[in-house]
Amino acid sequence: MRPARGQRSDGGKMIRAGPDMDRARNNSRDSCYHNSALPPGPRPPFDRCARSLPHPPIQGNGILAESPACFAWPGEVCTAPFSIAPLGKKRVVTMMKVAPPFPSARPWCPLGLWLLLGTAALVGCARFEPKPLSAADAAARLEGRSLTNTALQTFLQKNLHRELADWPEMRWDFEMLTLAALYYHPSLDLARAQWAVTRGAEQTAAQRPNPTLNVTPGYDSTTITPSPWIPLGYLDVPFETAGKRRYRRAEASGLSEAARLNLATAAWQVRSRLRSALLEHYAGEQRQSLLEQQSALQEQILHLLEQQALAGAIASSDLLPHRIALIKLRLDLTEAQRSRAEARARVAEALGLPVRALDEIKFSVDSLVQRDAMADLSASQVRRAALQSRPDILAALAEYAASQASLQLQIAKQYPDVRLHPGYQYDQGDNKWSIGILVDLPIFHQNQGPIAEAKARREEAAARFIAVQARILAEIDRATQVLRVSEQTAATLRTLAETQAQRRESVAAQYKAGAADQLEVLNAQAESVAAELVRLDGHLKLQQAVGAMEDAVQRPFEVPAAIFESTRTESP
Repeated sequence: MRPARGQRSDGGKMIRAGPDMDRARNNSRDSCYHNSALPPGPRPPFDRCARSLPHPPIQGNGILAESPACFAWPGEVCTAPFSIAPLGKKRVVTMMKVAPPFPSARPWCPLGLWLLLGTAALVGCARFEPKPLSAADAAARLEGRSLTNTALQTFLQKNLHRELADWPEMRWDFEMLTLAALYYHPSLDLARAQWAVTRGAEQTAAQRPNPTLNVTPGYDSTTITPSPWIPLGYLDVPFETAGKRRYRRAEASGLSEAARLNLATAAWQVRSRLRSALLEHYAGEQRQSLLEQQSALQEQILHLLEQQALAGAIASSDLLPHRIALIKLRLDLTEAQRSRAEARARVAEALGLPVRALDEIKFSVDSLVQRDAMADLSASQVRRAALQSRPDILAALAEYAASQASLQLQIAKQYPDVRLHPGYQYDQGDNKWSIGILVDLPIFHQNQGPIAEAKARREEAAARFIAVQARILAEIDRATQVLRVSEQTAATLRTLAETQAQRRESVAAQYKAGAADQLEVLNAQAESVAAELVRLDGHLKLQQAVGAMEDAVQRPFEVPAAIFESTRTESP
């Protein structure tokens, strides 16, 4: 017959478990102790119930099992234990308990807390910094740009290797204006930003894959001894194989170098546009001046003819062609003034400045054409160097190298990466460790698709390089032919202008000798001015041809290293 609730088998009372449950569990697992010597009075929240109950031997495959300690919570009593297990198996002890308010569990929360704190400590310190962009503020900064900026003065002195004592300068030559355009033009800011993106991609390519930590808490609701908690944690540590990281870095490096060289190409384009705008502005000024002279001469000629018509020396109808010519000259003068204003706006655009920043600024174009360098531009070694070392040629080669590295990367991806999988589990008092290896099995494909795409991109990069080289070759050939013809035309027009000037001087001498009248002198002067206008057009075309040749071979201007850094400030 089972003992009554709260009574021992010999009639005595049972004692509750003590406060040190873990120590009692470890030290009193196989026996109970009779605590009959406890003093009278209130008992602690946990008393140790200790007794030993004999059990008759069990026949067959059974063993004799003694009762472990019975741990009882306040308000809980122990009943008789029942323990039986087959031979060779772990003993299973069943202790009937009444109304447990919560299970006894060994705390594992500090371990998870330390894991969370360790993970938080590894989090990067980068923080998002808002950088709002306002159209109104950007427009105000653009409108505030000028050629009087002290930071621009420092930039010019550094790259000109000379002091600019009289600042701000009122007369700017082509070299100074070129540096100002490299300092201000927004296309270089865009090229620098694109280069910065590729440099960021280089950092991304150099990163190694991070391991991952997985912590899974678990709870076994069917048992409470020794602990119902079964937390599981494991790491996933990836290892790249076959040199994938090296090929990834090589691809990013090639694209970054191409972006850097594109910045040099953008600098050349800025210089080319500035040169073209300055030439047009110079030609507009000269044309306006010559047309003003020609209009004044035509007015004098018309005035003399009107006097002759009043005297009856000529018919009034003979005045009509001269009046029409004067009207055309006035229209040409108006067009020249418009072209000059437009050319000045184009100069401001090429500099990256508002037009009002050029007020009271004089341009010097004496250094635009160096006649002693024109022969050097057509030299065979310069042509060969342009086909091999122009920035866009080198950029195309860098892109091809990147496509090569991309193909190597895709071929390397045929070989799967290896991921180590160490793990730990606390399973009801047992510490369990494990380690696994995860490998992707190339069963359904061996990365053939990305390899085919990478091969096609490499062929595309090679074709793009050939196309760039062919375009540059055509530019050099065209510039060479145009330059040769422009030189001949300019020489012929220069001879014509000199001949007209000689005739003007001859007629002036005849007028002084009384062999010619004033009308002949005015006509000779008008013809000389007309010849100067034609010579000016020929000179403009020659300088444009020289500029096209410089752009084709990208000589003699050397792109300064300062363009690869943005040190501009918008302060006046």
